[in-house]
Amino acid sequence: MSSPTGPASGLPVRMPRPRQPGRHRRPEPLVAPEGAPALVLAVPGTPSSATRGLADEVISIARSELPGLDARIGHLDGDDEEFPSLSTVLVRAAEERTARYEQARAAGMEVREPDGPVAVVVPLLAGPDNALLRRIRQAVMDSRIAAELTDVLGPHPLLAEALHVRLSEAGLARADRARLFTVATAADGIILASVGGDEAVQAAGITGMLLAARLAVPVMAAALDEDGSIASVAEQLRSSGSQQLALAPYLIGPEIEASLLEEAAKEVGCSTAEPLGPYPAIGKLALAKYTTALGISPQQPQGTPVR
Repeated sequence: MSSPTGPASGLPVRMPRPRQPGRHRRPEPLVAPEGAPALVLAVPGTPSSATRGLADEVISIARSELPGLDARIGHLDGDDEEFPSLSTVLVRAAEERTARYEQARAAGMEVREPDGPVAVVVPLLAGPDNALLRRIRQAVMDSRIAAELTDVLGPHPLLAEALHVRLSEAGLARADRARLFTVATAADGIILASVGGDEAVQAAGITGMLLAARLAVPVMAAALDEDGSIASVAEQLRSSGSQQLALAPYLIGPEIEASLLEEAAKEVGCSTAEPLGPYPAIGKLALAKYTTALGISPQQPQGTPVR
């Protein structure tokens, strides 16, 4: 039995762990503020179960990084039933926020009337694509809901890391920079494939420089949606000495038809890695866009150090 001074003799006493002092103290875990806007992931492309699964994984990663996060998925080409459209998701978020406020008032609670943005919309795009961004912006306007639209996810060192991983998974690059083992099929030149025209190619080129530093091979960006762009870059790489090329999609996946990658790789006679997909960095970057928009981000996610 316990005594007034604590547990009975022989039982361990569980003391609270003291906070670690100094600059090496572990930071307090970040949680979503009460009443914070929803994070709405704007997903381009034709809706499908595969696309929805990818978006669900990205959202799951974001929620694991920020407990209490209200995260939702809005499809740019949604049908409002199985795949809710971006406008529909924004309207529902606003309706639910109003309903929560009215329920709290009815229960006699002292609550402040909600103000500020209902949602922060994060495009599920690695790089800029003006055509898709215009459509996302128009969907937000059509909803007539106060929402903030963030920039796309890249360029960022974490995307270079993700590209490296996808190439290594396809056997087209060594898994680390230390060269501790060889990959017979490792590429000696990388074509970084983007969509969105010249602006997208320039943005992909920034991440491409980071990827080139990781792999110690030349990396050049090209546009999948411009005739001859992939072939032109492949010719430049080959004329500079690269013979075994690989195509690395600077894409998350839903924004293009998979056949475009296959056709481009076949055109220039090289292998291709998988799109970035639900790589953990994608969820972290989506969350970083959200928290930065709200001013609650302790720091931007950092890339894994190259050994």
